[in-house]
Amino acid sequence: MRKGAVARKTNETRIEVDVDVDGTGVSDISTGVGFFDHMLDQLARHSLIDMRIVAEGDRHIDDHHTVEDVGIALGQALARALGDKRGLTRYADCLLPMDEALTRVAVDVSGRPFLVFRAEFPTEKIGGFDTQLVREFFQAFAGHGGLTLHVETLYGVNSHHIAESCFKGVARALKAAVAIDARQAGVVPSTKGAL
Repeated sequence: MRKGAVARKTNETRIEVDVDVDGTGVSDISTGVGFFDHMLDQLARHSLIDMRIVAEGDRHIDDHHTVEDVGIALGQALARALGDKRGLTRYADCLLPMDEALTRVAVDVSGRPFLVFRAEFPTEKIGGFDTQLVREFFQAFAGHGGLTLHVETLYGVNSHHIAESCFKGVARALKAAVAIDARQAGVVPSTKGAL
């Protein structure tokens, strides 16, 4: 059973995350940040990873701490669920169209966190959501999930579509990368013998 749970409490946020990597994409998400909830729902649905995320943060300041700390907790929960990564496909990519926007994503479940994020948003906000927080989320998620993650929007003019193409692209690449390779089941997918 590839499941992971994290409870994170700081002076800024209180977050609970549960994931089931072998789920069906069911989500129960409540962060208080409407657009972010929508993106996390897309992440769950298109990765087929069941997610329960409950977050309370210092949103009277802004949404930054809530979004970043959800990324941290979600990354940690994913890392716990994957354990020693035996049998993983490990590498995957996706080219994701969202109307006029096109985003390319590549992921390596390497245990070596690194983010390359190249997406430009034509607006500073999507509703009340700060577009800078898209990168902040992926930085925290990759860093604490042990992922090498490359996200690049090739083109797009609508900020909502650009953000959604990033989340859906990561979801689809992650779905393929965490899938069990039947020919390698029980083997760590590295010549080092460990990830």
